[in-house]
Amino acid sequence: MKNLFFFVLFVCCQIAFAQPPPQKTIPPKTRILFVLDGSGSMNAKWDGGLRIEVAKKVLTRLLDSMKINKNVEFALRAYGHQFDKKYQNCKDSKLEIGFKAGNHAEVIKKLHSIQPKGTTPIAYSLEQATKDFPENDPDYRNVLILITDGLESCDGDPCAISMGLQKKGIFLRPFIIGLGVGKDFGKAFDCIGKPFDAKSSTEFSNLLSGIVTQVVKKTTITLELLDIKDKPMETNVNVTFYNNVTGKPIYDIVHYRNEKNLTDTIEVDALISYDLIVNTIPQVEKKNIAFVGGKHNTISVKSPQGTLQFAMKNPNEYPNLLGIIRENNKNQTLNLQAITAKEKYLVGKYDIEVLTLPRTYFKNVEIKQSESTILEIATAGTLGLRNLYNGFCSLYLFNESTGEQSWIYDLDIKGREMNLAIQPNTYKLVFRATDAKGSIYTIVKKFTIEAGKSFTIDILK
Repeated sequence: MKNLFFFVLFVCCQIAFAQPPPQKTIPPKTRILFVLDGSGSMNAKWDGGLRIEVAKKVLTRLLDSMKINKNVEFALRAYGHQFDKKYQNCKDSKLEIGFKAGNHAEVIKKLHSIQPKGTTPIAYSLEQATKDFPENDPDYRNVLILITDGLESCDGDPCAISMGLQKKGIFLRPFIIGLGVGKDFGKAFDCIGKPFDAKSSTEFSNLLSGIVTQVVKKTTITLELLDIKDKPMETNVNVTFYNNVTGKPIYDIVHYRNEKNLTDTIEVDALISYDLIVNTIPQVEKKNIAFVGGKHNTISVKSPQGTLQFAMKNPNEYPNLLGIIRENNKNQTLNLQAITAKEKYLVGKYDIEVLTLPRTYFKNVEIKQSESTILEIATAGTLGLRNLYNGFCSLYLFNESTGEQSWIYDLDIKGREMNLAIQPNTYKLVFRATDAKGSIYTIVKKFTIEAGKSFTIDILK
């Protein structure tokens, strides 16, 4: 019985440690800072009431509904509410209530005490907001929601400030809700964050609730890698999701499909816009991807692949032999493939240079969907060099019929003997010893190499 217990324990442990734990990259808690416009224009009438009163009412209702969520903390900053507009005070911005668990009532009370007065220092308020969030805490995401009815009225550049703070990781891309501001609002605020123009109090309430839902609820995605027929068949590829603003990698995954060919579901942070790189050869990129928060999203990327391999009768003749892979008619090297390897490439045409002696070239090699393209490399022969002296030695390809030749290789002579694996063809060897007292002592040898055979040159004969 005791042995059975230990056997079961062993099996359970094997199962438990069969694979590493999943990545955990999304903080479980969120801090939401409301930045409320308290400038004089918020006293204007809108949708049957004053803009400031509509904002207070909607924010109060939202905060009341969020009391049960222990994973979200709130804070309130207001601007333009302390000094009259005639003073044009461009530093009129204040954190009224800081972050604290369960402070909903405090935020609501302070919210209702705000009376619009002054100007609109949006850039300064965003800059000050950096002090509102506690120091980096891996358990929290920092979110900023700006509620306004107008544009920057001071000399600040809210676009530059917001982008700089996002790149530093102070907060994620801000949400901006305009209260009946008109069609140009989106253009003016798109550089700051995600702008929304509420045309009514009902739309404002829906937008605010929708934003908080995106922040709080889980967001998942399915990444489909499509083949040449746009079917989701590709898999087992490294994929990286980058933060579109900071350029830093957020998620690194190896794409997975189960035995039923279904792609798994991945949880992501919807508050980030992404650049996606599928690490095929060559890479496939998809820029500025935004996911709908609180829902399941599907993203498709076309990445059809086939395989390339080399065939050689005796690959040991060329230890560590490599093929240089380039896209057709392009100079940039995509990959260095070992002659014994089998690797995947995107469907298309490639130019390939194999580092045999001399080099072997394949032009316009076509890689087809789910097929293996095999390139034959001729069996090498062996060139043996004997009685070598220190000197200068070069190999040339030689064309018997035309008498033309082309340089292919300079030999680095070490010792008295050398053996080279070399492709079948006719060659010319040109050699002069270092100690030879004149170019007339240059030695020229013409020879032919046959596949699988050896040819020896004695320099002294």
